[in-house]
Amino acid sequence: MRRQGSANRQGHARGEGVCLGSRRARCLERGMRREATNIVLIGMPGVGKSTLGVLLAKATSRDFVDTDVYIQAREGRGLQEILDGDGPAAFRAIEERNVLSLQYRRAVIATGGSVVYSESAMAHLRAAGIVVHLALPLAALQTRLTNIGTRGILRAPGQTLESLFHERAPLYRRYADVTVDCFGKSHERIVDEIVLANHA
Repeated sequence: MRRQGSANRQGHARGEGVCLGSRRARCLERGMRREATNIVLIGMPGVGKSTLGVLLAKATSRDFVDTDVYIQAREGRGLQEILDGDGPAAFRAIEERNVLSLQYRRAVIATGGSVVYSESAMAHLRAAGIVVHLALPLAALQTRLTNIGTRGILRAPGQTLESLFHERAPLYRRYADVTVDCFGKSHERIVDEIVLANHA
């Protein structure tokens, strides 16, 4: 886990960096000090934002919002349908408009991988939350994403996952308050790291 800028080590010094067994629920509750703050998850498709978001929301007693699901419900179409029917530029505008309409407080918000293309959407999300970048190496994403052409992923025609990865990496770094490396870690450990990062 990397915190952008100067790191706060106080939680680890007090022994709060370990949440095991029956202590875990109390440690999680103690770790979440920003009661009205959203936790916004960003990262590449396939990194696990939706799955981890549900677990994080449960662990921290927050609402859960998946912006991909939110967009599909409001638009009445799947993401791939929007891309195929309207094109990438319209997709970006639709995503931006829907993200700007979010007015949640004390929620976990799992975003689509392309949300970082919109400065206004990210400014809106950052205004009420801590932004956590969930990171995986390219090789791990290539193993997970075998349906890039039908998953509703915003990309240029014929663009490869590798190209998309390198295109988006600096944007994720730009907007992240915290980066959590998810490679080789259990869901529980990743959730713990996010909680501790929000407490720091």
